[in-house]
Amino acid sequence: MIETPSRKPRLLIVDDDQLITETLGFVLGDAFDIVIAHSRQAGVEALRRLPSPPELALVDLGLPPVEHRPDEGFALIGELLAHDPGIGIVVLSGQNDESNARHARALGAIDFIAKPAQAQALRAALARALQVRNDAPATGSGERQGGLIGQSVAMQKLRTQIEQYAESHFPVLIEGESGSGKDIVASHCLHRQTSRRGRPFLALNCAAISPSLVEPTLFGYAKGAFTGAAGGKAGYFEDAHDGTLFLDEIGELPLDLQPKLLRVLENGEYQRVGETQTRVSRARIVAATNRDLRAEVRAGRFRADLYHRLSVFTINVPPLREMEQDRLRLLEHFRDQLAQQSGQPAFALDGAASARLADYPFPGNVRELRNIAIRLSAKFPGKSVGLRDIEAELDLPTAAAAANPAVDDLAGTALRHLQQQAGFSLDDTLRRWEGGYIDAALKLTHGNVSQAARMLGINRTTLYNRMELLSRDKALARASDPAAAD
Repeated sequence: MIETPSRKPRLLIVDDDQLITETLGFVLGDAFDIVIAHSRQAGVEALRRLPSPPELALVDLGLPPVEHRPDEGFALIGELLAHDPGIGIVVLSGQNDESNARHARALGAIDFIAKPAQAQALRAALARALQVRNDAPATGSGERQGGLIGQSVAMQKLRTQIEQYAESHFPVLIEGESGSGKDIVASHCLHRQTSRRGRPFLALNCAAISPSLVEPTLFGYAKGAFTGAAGGKAGYFEDAHDGTLFLDEIGELPLDLQPKLLRVLENGEYQRVGETQTRVSRARIVAATNRDLRAEVRAGRFRADLYHRLSVFTINVPPLREMEQDRLRLLEHFRDQLAQQSGQPAFALDGAASARLADYPFPGNVRELRNIAIRLSAKFPGKSVGLRDIEAELDLPTAAAAANPAVDDLAGTALRHLQQQAGFSLDDTLRRWEGGYIDAALKLTHGNVSQAARMLGINRTTLYNRMELLSRDKALARASDPAAAD
């Protein structure tokens, strides 16, 4: 389908209530090109069908199949930003607890609007989000020292890895959490700061394209190769020539396509879809992932030979929480950029606010820090930011959670448990607590085992072993007493 050119920004609305989406489409249709989806999966599929990412997304948290919980909405925020970090996300939700709003912002949302919302207020929020999106400094804009800011031990280690591998023609696998800046390492440090800087740099997000389109996009296709192929077209490998091809979210590459990528990595050879002629690529491959590909290999979702070929060199981008005082340096960097762009004076953190920020774990990494700088610049131009001001921007536990006796009064909880339960088993209780903490960590990190392990203070292998033991115990319990296992 040929799309009619339009000057209106595109808005993706994801809400499971059809009445709400129809109303929003009617109310906002004069200002935006509206795309509607009713579930997380439908939202992702809509993204992949669009010729370019939408400028904004309006997202409900309570999406099927768990409309009463915010999990699907939180996961969708991450997927939208994995598709394109430039999408401005506004959350419109009835699950308007302050903890949900803070967590949504930590994941990368620009704003949070509670349902029901007045049309005028919603229009104003979307206008602000669009302005923020257009004015926001790119995560990698204006970097010093070869594209990286900071002097922490973690940053110095990253620079050392980059210096060792930058000029090699072998593949590089960049590992790191979402929002940590893997794309900057690929584009600035492994391409623009090397002898390849005058050659092409092409990037393909494997999560942002329909699986059926990955092969023709990478390798190109011949005329008549499939319905709609009216002429031949070069793919990314061909267009990259002898430059750099960056494959982001490589863990999303379809399993049946992985052998073809492996062939290119081994001898440079590939074929366009529908063509028998062998072509040769001289592009250097840089791949990135926030998944644990070793675990994906063990689970049978990623080929071991491809993993080993991609990871000839591996660079680990540290999460922001490991970067010590670099967190404040980065905040100042984004703050100064925003002040320069807006022409307004910059805010300043007082001592208590600086100390609180230095201790904050930043689950959203650099992306979250940048959004905090954007919000503080808008709220406090030329003013001092105090402890209460900064805490309002952070994804912190609620007072109710902090006061939970199950957390703060373990001895009291244990006393009541021993008094009330006959046949108490310490081993069983400890296993249940362990399972609860593991489930909670996996929920907070949206299933990312590496992040969950770090949150729990154990290594990834230990976490996998404990998950396997807990799963085995549950299976045995179900086999012996199905009622007791539930």
